[in-house]
Amino acid sequence: MLDFLWNLGSFIVALGILITVHEYGHFWVARRCGIKVERFSIGFGKAIWRKVGKDGTEYVVAMIPLGGYVKMLDERVEEVPEELLDQAFNRKTVWQRIAVVAAGPMANFLFAIVALYLMYIIGVPSLKPVIDTTKANTPAAQISIKEPMQILSVSGQKVRNWEEVNLALVSHIGGDSLEISLTPLNAAVTDAQIGQSHTLDISQWTFDPDKESPISAIGLGIYRPAIEPIIALITKGSAAEYAGMQVGDEITTINGKPYRDWNAFVDVIQKSADKTVQLKILRDNQALTLNVTPQAQTNAAGQMIGMVGVSPTQIDWPESMRFQLEYGIVDSFTAAADKTWQLVVVSFKMIGKLFTGDVSVKNLSGPISIAQGAGTSADYGFVYFLGFIALISVNLGIINLMPLPVLDGGHLLYYFIEVITGKPVPEKVQDIGFRFGAAMLLLLMSVALFNDFSRL
Repeated sequence: MLDFLWNLGSFIVALGILITVHEYGHFWVARRCGIKVERFSIGFGKAIWRKVGKDGTEYVVAMIPLGGYVKMLDERVEEVPEELLDQAFNRKTVWQRIAVVAAGPMANFLFAIVALYLMYIIGVPSLKPVIDTTKANTPAAQISIKEPMQILSVSGQKVRNWEEVNLALVSHIGGDSLEISLTPLNAAVTDAQIGQSHTLDISQWTFDPDKESPISAIGLGIYRPAIEPIIALITKGSAAEYAGMQVGDEITTINGKPYRDWNAFVDVIQKSADKTVQLKILRDNQALTLNVTPQAQTNAAGQMIGMVGVSPTQIDWPESMRFQLEYGIVDSFTAAADKTWQLVVVSFKMIGKLFTGDVSVKNLSGPISIAQGAGTSADYGFVYFLGFIALISVNLGIINLMPLPVLDGGHLLYYFIEVITGKPVPEKVQDIGFRFGAAMLLLLMSVALFNDFSRL
């Protein structure tokens, strides 16, 4: 329940900020163009707060925080007094109307730059993208790894942490190949360093985002610090607790075989659902034998696996792999603008690949996934929350630019047709377009919500 309330609160804060930014973009440009704004509303439905400003605009916060709007004086909506005709939206030039409509998405892109700027000023705790294995039967299988290797770039795009690697890989979905540049972890890395280049065939590469990451799907084995077979955590009510295991126990043998590594231990446990597994442990330098029966549970793939409810002791990440991703006052702006541009490009590519079939509609996410993401990022800390709302802000701007008549992009499409033809699109055509756009938007939202519920 607490997780739900935290996610809901984070969602409302994040969405409230982004909607306010978007609508303020419309509002600010409309005022600069001499258009009278009658209402500035954050949310839909019944107003929970309202105030009329000195400028005559009614400012409203409404019950349903899933959108907002700026109501401008317009002869197409209501009768306008003759003395106010020059302040009506429909009386403005087509280029002024284009500016007002485009200002909402542009405000979202500018806000993303501001959020990322603050993130880079504060600094993001990061890990170098280091691999120590590759998986068989994957695009990366051709890379032979003999020592930990740091990823320097993906198809010429410099990457400094795993988030940037993930973003670079996602942008190549549906492509034929990509190039990965690697260098030994302990080698001195300079901006001019090229590293060992490997070209991967990704023409048959696909992945399910609900089951694995692009990094895992392409076959890159992320380097992780060694795991010691010493129990660090025991889940209350778990099979391990019932068997008498305690924090600090060191596993030495499993079913009579010496402990090899944690993955092998997990493999035995998962294959032994409701079957007794004999463990020998060291506790205070004394050898003990325990019989534990893994509890049967169904995993994400629908398979029955065993679980005992323990976590091992993991050695800290080496200092050589940890760093603070941060910039100075000027460089932070450049980095923020560059990251925003990358997000815009990748987002447009993903939308295109949804239509070509290279990316499944299963990748669409709705408000539930956004709420979970907002809660998780806020839980990690303010700097991660900034990165999250920057990503959502970019996506909100791009979605609004889609050429569906109910969205800003649809209005822009009509206005650019007016620029070309020299006359407005007929009202009847606009009405048909709005109905079609509403139906398409409802369909997309339904798919996104279905995906959200299927992930719960």
